[in-house]
Amino acid sequence: MAEETEKVSKGKKADVGDTISILSGSEKGKKGRVIVVRDNSVIVELGIDPKKDEPIKTVISHKRYKVVK
Repeated sequence: MAEETEKVSKGKKADVGDTISILSGSEKGKKGRVIVVRDNSVIVELGIDPKKDEPIKTVISHKRYKVVK
């Protein structure tokens, strides 16, 4: 049980409003703003779709991003 807590606390999780850089997947290399933080992932807004005028959102695992300072 203690080992699980240590694994979770080692990396810095993003908070709402933080900018993150995506490390893997189809959106690799893109940066976005965190809008929701979940237990195992974050929901990120990557920009605005010019055709639909709606935000582009995606879900990223905590393992697959780093917080940009």
